[in-house]
Amino acid sequence: MLTPHTPVDRRHDLSQPLEALSPDETLKASSRQLRGTIATGLLDRITGAVPGTGPKLLKFHGIYQQDDRDLRDERRRQKLEPAYMFMIRVRLPGGVCTPAQWLKLDELARAHGRDTLRITTRQTIQFHWVLKHHLRATIQGLHDVLLDTISACGDDTRGVMCSVNPDVSPLHAEISNWARRASQHAIWKTRAYHEIWYGEEQVASSEPEEPFYGRTYMPRKFKIGFVLPPSNDIDIYAQDLGFIAIEEDGRLVGFNVVIGGGMGRTDSAPHTYPRLASPIGYVPVDRVIPVIDAVMSVQRDFGDRADRSHARFKYTIDDKGLDWIVGEIEARLGASFAPARPFHFTSNADAVGWVHGRDGHDHLTIFIENGRVVNGETAIMDGLRAIARVHTGTFRLTPNQNVIVSGVTPEARPAIDAILHEYGLLALNARSGLRLNAMACVALPTCGLAMAESERYLPSLLTKLEASLARYGLERQPITIRMSGCPNGCSRPYIAEIALTGRALGKYNLYLGGGAHGERLNRMYLENAAEPAILSALDGLFARYAAERLPDERLGDFAIRAGYVVPVTEGRHFND
Repeated sequence: MLTPHTPVDRRHDLSQPLEALSPDETLKASSRQLRGTIATGLLDRITGAVPGTGPKLLKFHGIYQQDDRDLRDERRRQKLEPAYMFMIRVRLPGGVCTPAQWLKLDELARAHGRDTLRITTRQTIQFHWVLKHHLRATIQGLHDVLLDTISACGDDTRGVMCSVNPDVSPLHAEISNWARRASQHAIWKTRAYHEIWYGEEQVASSEPEEPFYGRTYMPRKFKIGFVLPPSNDIDIYAQDLGFIAIEEDGRLVGFNVVIGGGMGRTDSAPHTYPRLASPIGYVPVDRVIPVIDAVMSVQRDFGDRADRSHARFKYTIDDKGLDWIVGEIEARLGASFAPARPFHFTSNADAVGWVHGRDGHDHLTIFIENGRVVNGETAIMDGLRAIARVHTGTFRLTPNQNVIVSGVTPEARPAIDAILHEYGLLALNARSGLRLNAMACVALPTCGLAMAESERYLPSLLTKLEASLARYGLERQPITIRMSGCPNGCSRPYIAEIALTGRALGKYNLYLGGGAHGERLNRMYLENAAEPAILSALDGLFARYAAERLPDERLGDFAIRAGYVVPVTEGRHFND
């Protein structure tokens, strides 16, 4: 393209004085490159919180300040401050983790995180329930095994995702390496993290601490992902910037590029909506890093910094026009995108169980319900720790919240099999097609944004839905269902065949009609519905689906063909 284009409205972007923008922009600009008063706040023993601007700046360090909402009302009645604790999110590009790292994660969770780990929908680990006086110990423990939490939250690039199944293609290792490179390149560069958490001295320099981000970083979070067809396990169309691997004669030659995906919305704000990423062309492999810089810099410079609910890249694209955005990207890149090359997706799910990879090794995907690694009816945490003690390959966390024991040699297989048998881990995979394709966000009691239950409630709802599916012979049918405790959509609900987003305790919006491999948005079917209405609606849908479906027709496609919902053609029409 590389053609001049007309000026656009810049009343809400980085060109404006700070006082005309969101207060968060002033906060970032005055934070001394993310230092703020975090260090002194950690020393304050009067409160379990980090006072002042600390909570917002902590997000850039991969940490959320939260409180136990189960106790909030009682503590308020007792005139006590909230039961503050912290969520810590690890930066783990592509979800790859060594056994030594897994053992350290396990150790830290048992010491500071109430004996549980959580696999996120972006292929990493979160600790919950960490107290303020344990923050430094946890961060330093991660450092011992070369892990950190830089850029895991905040107005910057989030953890970089990557197709995870190493059995799919010999190119997987190459794609995974690109995810690591992209993550290291795109994180912020200030030494604030090393000073606050590792005790390093601040060093004066004439060079800018943030040559790319500047003083105000990004308008909001920015998500990057790499996907290796035919699997769309990372939901590439939900990424701000996505790279779709193109293979020729067994070689990785380049990537199709998509931009502007995102799930978040606000129920009370019709100008907010989920959006699928738009394809903009193809680039060879040597252009990956320049494309990241060009795309992110456009959003950095033109994204809405006045209205944070409207600050994601998807809105910048729709407000200014895709052609204008692509022209600006190409101008900064100094090259035009080539036409996109053919590819196809077949699924966005995980294939649980053992597979034999093209690398000659075996790989085992273990279903972890809602990503919660804990000792419950099955001693999942103990079992994975036992595997980590003998495993010589890697662990890989999937975007569907499962774990892969990857790279098991024939010689090591018997020892792994013995542990699986001892702890009953393979029984986790013997679940219905609905449960194996379910995801939930954390929600209550730790998430401050949650309006309803999600992780704690979805398993019991699934049990009731499974009874309905069994009546119609559908218990093995793969059906994607996702639940979020609020409309922000951390579980990527708006591309699921069935989705539920919380409105209030016990009340949800029900959505139908998403694509089977992340290629289509769903649409609201019921608003503010309680469990009886949800069960009744889905039972009727299942009955008709069993009786009327076409060969190989997925539930989301049927819901549209049968007239339950009309398809969403673009995100801006999601709320129509």
